[in-house]
Amino acid sequence: MSQNYFALFGLSPLFDIELKTLESNYRKIQSESHPDRFVTASAAEKLASMQTATLANEAYQTLKHPANRAKYLLELNGITAVSDSNTAMPMQFLMQQMEWREALEDARAARDIATLEDLHHEMQAESKSLQANLTQLLDEKKDYATATEITRKLIFIDKVCADIYKAIEQLE
Repeated sequence: MSQNYFALFGLSPLFDIELKTLESNYRKIQSESHPDRFVTASAAEKLASMQTATLANEAYQTLKHPANRAKYLLELNGITAVSDSNTAMPMQFLMQQMEWREALEDARAARDIATLEDLHHEMQAESKSLQANLTQLLDEKKDYATATEITRKLIFIDKVCADIYKAIEQLE
């Protein structure tokens, strides 16, 4: 990794970051590296500003989303949270996944937007709980093994939430 995303935005490498600071520092970098500022610059300067803007976009998208931020923090500590060889999940969570997926499919088939919205709220609550857990595990305890498992759960919940959102959009 060429530049640490946290350092780019002047943030400590923690899960529990100040999103307002991330946002304002991102906007500052975007403004400073905007192509309009480099109209008369050399080709090298134009390229450098474009690379900075691209890096800032990638870093911002990573740090803005909790699951991506957790995954990135784990990577900074040498752990690949999601890989073909690292997919173990507790049985209880696997059962919960199946229930959520079934509820999604049943509600979609029944064209029941209210149930989809309820399911989305339930999953958002679970996501908030996992994020609070990650703050403790990553920032305080440095328990990367448990944080890896929680991060995978969060990634799954994000995927299901996106599918629920898509289903609601299609039904509206």
